[in-house]
Amino acid sequence: MEISIVIPVYGCKDCIYEFYYRICESLKNLTTDFEILFVNDHSPDEPWGILHEIAEKDTRVKAIDLSRNFGQHYAITAGLEHATGEWIVVIDCDLQDKPEEIPKLYKQALKGYDIVLAQRKTRQDPILKRLFSKVFYKILGFLTGTKQDHSIANFGIYNQRVVKAILKMKDSIRYLPAMVQWVGFDATAIEVEHSERYSGKTSYSIKKLINLGTNVVLSFSEKPLLLVVRFGLLMSLLSFLTGIVFLIKYLLGQISVLGFTSLLLSIWFLSGIIIFILGIIGLYIGKTFDRVKNRPLYIVKNKLNL
Repeated sequence: MEISIVIPVYGCKDCIYEFYYRICESLKNLTTDFEILFVNDHSPDEPWGILHEIAEKDTRVKAIDLSRNFGQHYAITAGLEHATGEWIVVIDCDLQDKPEEIPKLYKQALKGYDIVLAQRKTRQDPILKRLFSKVFYKILGFLTGTKQDHSIANFGIYNQRVVKAILKMKDSIRYLPAMVQWVGFDATAIEVEHSERYSGKTSYSIKKLINLGTNVVLSFSEKPLLLVVRFGLLMSLLSFLTGIVFLIKYLLGQISVLGFTSLLLSIWFLSGIIIFILGIIGLYIGKTFDRVKNRPLYIVKNKLNL
């Protein structure tokens, strides 16, 4: 198999027929040796019937139905594990990432790259979402110590050896862009056109993005712990200097009555800092506990043409 197309499906039932036709049109002059692999992440609009219908007519179309909603990056992992192509394309089904750009990515990959990422020239999203995305990726990059580009998401083409390296990572938290960066290999990015959603709306709320960012930071970086240590050292230094200042004032007779309010506020402030630090440590312990349980990343309910 030359090319596999992996598509996580969630909330885009109305896009599937259009997506299928455009994929076939985009690849027909490129290669006839390809497969289209849909992964239904227990989408609430129930697209399995449509996928079943398409797969019956075209054996190149394969589908996986997950037992519940595991999340986009877990659905992608399921697709990668079942893909057989030498080159594997990951693309969302909402048609914001255009299937017509796949030949461009493939031709660039043949120049000697293992990874070619799609860099969205102009994101067709609301201004507020674009602004939040920039801030989100800036913070994520800082906390993980990696370079994060808000114009690059999952859309890209990956050599099979890159995918095999990613699948060897047994992290319970899956986030494709960070995993792609971690495994290395020769990578590049090229500009592509970005479209508005064909139908429906994004399933990523601000709350979900924050949860995703927290999980990614906890999985791929110890920097929050390092920042906490530095903050603790800074607080200790400030406390020591403050103590010296008040000791000098006391010896000079400038302090006659100790302040109850300042003492109370100090206790509350330092207690809050201690609870915050314990919370961060607890999050890391919780993620370690999740990993130790060694549960499967996803559970397959049904398969088509696999």
